[in-house]
Amino acid sequence: MAVILRPDMFNAEDLYVDLTGVVGRALYVKCEGFNFAGSVKLKAAAAMLAAAEEAGTLGPDSVIVESSSGNLGVALSMIAASRGHRFLCVTDARCSTDRRRAMEAYGATVHVIEEPDPEGGFLGARLRYVRRLCAVDRRFVWLNQYENACNWQVHEQVTAPAIARVFPELDVLFVGTGTAGTLMGCARYFRASGRRVAVVAVDAVGSVTFGAPPGPRMIPGLGAGVRPPLLDLAYVDDVVHVAEMESIRTCRRMARAGFLFGGSTGTVTAGALRWLAEYRPDGDAVAVAIAPDLGGHYLETVYNDDWVTTTYGEEGTDMPVAAGRSSAPTGWPA
Repeated sequence: MAVILRPDMFNAEDLYVDLTGVVGRALYVKCEGFNFAGSVKLKAAAAMLAAAEEAGTLGPDSVIVESSSGNLGVALSMIAASRGHRFLCVTDARCSTDRRRAMEAYGATVHVIEEPDPEGGFLGARLRYVRRLCAVDRRFVWLNQYENACNWQVHEQVTAPAIARVFPELDVLFVGTGTAGTLMGCARYFRASGRRVAVVAVDAVGSVTFGAPPGPRMIPGLGAGVRPPLLDLAYVDDVVHVAEMESIRTCRRMARAGFLFGGSTGTVTAGALRWLAEYRPDGDAVAVAIAPDLGGHYLETVYNDDWVTTTYGEEGTDMPVAAGRSSAPTGWPA
């Protein structure tokens, strides 16, 4: 039995789903969404806030500020509430309503950026706002997940060793790329371990992280409009770019098997399946993909037929229907 004093003290570190029966190929996904924050971002949030406390940078009048598309904002809101800190999350119009409400429920203030930066997209606009805020008011303390070493160190110290213990014969690890914290931490661990594990980054089409041209991205989480400062290409063995429609199809495929995962997880899984089909067609590789989140925050987007059709136009009309029946078919008893 687990008894905890703070919400960040619990995380299901060793939960994996074997997707072989769902996708027809051997692939394990490490589920990082079973904690009170609902995503892998709990680890980075807890590590960064703890480091700020230990450094003495948080005074009685301090207000923690961070840019987030959703998951980190929820995690920081939760931890800040449990430790008595004030928190301001700077997000953008793609952040779902339920994520905003969750942050506000924890007592956080949420500022929404409505217009993207012409060059840096929504991320660039968020970062510009945070920098301006910190420049005019010394009360604001920016944890800066984009450059904070704690963001990747916690995955080098916790996430990657957990995978290595469960899969001593691991051949390839698939990691989604947002700030690149999870990717860099895991890649550094396996490189230092001397094990021959291929670390494959999965990115969203439209993201500039790995030098691809910018484009619209409607599913928050993975991808960036500004190259992540934490990224070191020397540690990345390969990169797969996944279009959002492919992410949505993969999410719905898993949901039809009873696994409701989030958009980021759909992207990572889709990228893993495509890479394995091309480079390990014999199916004998031991492969793990890190699943950053669950699907509860995506019910109004990824799993909403109207949103998909409205957002993607004709491309979304051939999408497998997500919604079940909301009323009994003709002939069923009332």
